[in-house]
Amino acid sequence: MTGSKYLVQHGKARLLIDCGLFQGYKQLRLRNWAPLPVRPSQIDAVVLTHAHIDHSGYLPLLVKQGFRGIVYCTAATRDLCRIMLPDSGGLQEEEAEFLNRHRLSKHSPALPLYTRKDAVRCLERIQPVPWGSHWEPIPGVKAALYRAGHILGAASVRLDNGVSSLLFSGDLGRPADILMRAPDPVVQADRVVVESTYGDRLHPVIDPWAQLADVIHRTAARGGAIIVPAFAVGRAQTLLHMIRVLMQRGAIHHLPVFLNSPMAEDATAVFVRHGGELRISTEECRALPLGAVQVRSVDESRELNARRGPMVIIAGSGMATGGRVLHHIKAFAPDKRNTILLTGFQAGGTRGASLAAGAKSVRIHGEDVPIRCQIAQLACTSAHADAAEVEAWLAGMKAAPATTFITHGEPAAADALRQRIERGLGWSVCVPDYLETYAV
Repeated sequence: MTGSKYLVQHGKARLLIDCGLFQGYKQLRLRNWAPLPVRPSQIDAVVLTHAHIDHSGYLPLLVKQGFRGIVYCTAATRDLCRIMLPDSGGLQEEEAEFLNRHRLSKHSPALPLYTRKDAVRCLERIQPVPWGSHWEPIPGVKAALYRAGHILGAASVRLDNGVSSLLFSGDLGRPADILMRAPDPVVQADRVVVESTYGDRLHPVIDPWAQLADVIHRTAARGGAIIVPAFAVGRAQTLLHMIRVLMQRGAIHHLPVFLNSPMAEDATAVFVRHGGELRISTEECRALPLGAVQVRSVDESRELNARRGPMVIIAGSGMATGGRVLHHIKAFAPDKRNTILLTGFQAGGTRGASLAAGAKSVRIHGEDVPIRCQIAQLACTSAHADAAEVEAWLAGMKAAPATTFITHGEPAAADALRQRIERGLGWSVCVPDYLETYAV
């Protein structure tokens, strides 16, 4: 599901599509520490589909280990990487320091995978390219980026060597997303690599506005706080927009909203700067940062844990794998008046997945934290296309590709999408294994 990296070789040149970190299960996260199958110095260029850490977060380590090529992406992805990658390095440093200070690691000392300084250094290699333009990331191969709609700057990547073409969907957004415009129509290609995050399910037909209003209203009525683990890019901005609009409509009472994520605050400024990619109006875009109290310092974050009464706290990370939201879960989860609101896909092995499954406790910083609060899920704010939406996007091709590769999904989801495409479109479909190689 995570750690997306696709190595494309043409002649002696090597191109990496995405450069992501593995997240979730420990056996997956350990892959981040294992050597790549090819030395980073032998990779000539990288193309990023978007800035989410499971697609970009390995880049600082790639550069640290010897990569000296150019990283191509959209301008918005470049701007978001300038925020997200240093933050990723900083979080890893903080986690290592915490483990060392409390002697919670089996390693002495615990080390970060890379540092903030490593991440800042890799940013020098990023070069933005315009939507729809054609360029050669490696000799003999032309590339073009098309809007994928998933988050700001998210792209599908088409490669063409003059003989055959290869399309990487990247993470696909939804046709009627609250913030993002719909993905561009699919472009023709001889082979397709498509994500399958929601390959085994359809998004429920539920009004997310009414659902969010109901969760906030019920929690506030019992004097509780709503703790929202949220991705700093995309989900946080969607929530800020929705809460502000619900207050304006009178659907919920006015209550304090805290955005406890410096990265989300900075990312919101990027959203405003690239507002033309969004579905909402210019005025609504400019209002995104105005609806919440921005929490910057660690001391301010700690003070929130002492507050009581109705409020909303939005903090990273979205799957509760790290970040400031962990401290809020420790503080608020034992109280039945409060609610933890999950707002997106929760990958297997994450605390978010455990919460969604009804866990009675979760382990945070070496402690088992009891979960007595309410757990709610906002069902229809996913930034990923569901199975039917992926199939509909692919069906826009005038001719069937020779092969469709199903990737970036849990095993059940990937296989379900394989069956759906085989039966619905009659295409030849393959679910490749980790490290498997194909001649295309």
